[in-house]
Amino acid sequence: MMNLKTKITQIHYKREPEGFIFEILKFCSLFYGFGSRMKNFFYDKKLIKSKRVPAFVISIGNMTTGGVGKTPVVAEIAKYLIMQGFKVAIISRGYGGRLNNKKVNMISDGTTIYYDAVQAGDEPYLLSESVPGCYVFTCKNRYNAAKYAIDRFGVQYIILDDGFQHRKLHRDLDIVLMDSVKGFGNEHLLPAGPLREGPEALDRIDKLLVVSKNFKHDTAEKVAKIMCRRLKIPTEICYTEPDYVYNIKTGQRLMEGLPVIAMSAIGQPQQFYDFLAGYDVIKTITFDDHHQYAPIDIVDVPGSIITTEKDAVKLARFDRDNIYALKLKTIVDVEKLLK
Repeated sequence: MMNLKTKITQIHYKREPEGFIFEILKFCSLFYGFGSRMKNFFYDKKLIKSKRVPAFVISIGNMTTGGVGKTPVVAEIAKYLIMQGFKVAIISRGYGGRLNNKKVNMISDGTTIYYDAVQAGDEPYLLSESVPGCYVFTCKNRYNAAKYAIDRFGVQYIILDDGFQHRKLHRDLDIVLMDSVKGFGNEHLLPAGPLREGPEALDRIDKLLVVSKNFKHDTAEKVAKIMCRRLKIPTEICYTEPDYVYNIKTGQRLMEGLPVIAMSAIGQPQQFYDFLAGYDVIKTITFDDHHQYAPIDIVDVPGSIITTEKDAVKLARFDRDNIYALKLKTIVDVEKLLK
């Protein structure tokens, strides 16, 4: 039976939603929209001022709710800057983690990872693993975390993971991601639609990055041209493709064609399932985004499990040797994106 959250997600990405539930959600959106517009009004008119820090701040965010693909883009930008010789810190809110995010938590100093995925949250932990040499912090107050990273470690670049709506910290570059297929959904504000902000937020975007999570990228290239022309915002494309599937304990790759169970707890799971076309997926198991896995979630699941790398960092602690993760390739021209 479909739960309410799944039903609402379907409404968010239906072109012309209708029905009793949608009408209730639309009414609630009036209050959400008022609050969002008022916040932006106060910041835009400088009645509330964003705080600056002595470092270059890059925000990677989106106009809609999760699942667009921010984490790989954050990782690619951090890797590029580190290769240029800069000290870089990634700051995340740490959503889904058990640490107290009212204070600054150093997840990694670039060499040592101090917390596991359950404590830190799946995205901060995955970033700590995938970007050696990068500081990773979690804190609800991104300004405090940025100041800590700069004062203690001399960080020169701050990357905000999911920072577009966090206006307390001034940023020098606002990069907003957009799914090439789902776009802005039904273009309604939360909770009737996936939009976190209304059209007034478009003026704050410095670069739009259209994310293509598909085997073919024709749609993304067309969407990028349309959005660039319509919004008059510099627009680039991020190509995301499946690479290979590997065992999360041994690293051994899994041959295609085998029967598997696909499991995920991410914002837009269908795109992940579509990437497994080379396998005999006999069942899909979907949890809410940022779900904290427990042993009971997998104890009765037979055979091999394929999951996302974001989920894998939380499943790795369980005593099971047939869990695999899909490795994705993220192709983005970071140099051009940062210009």
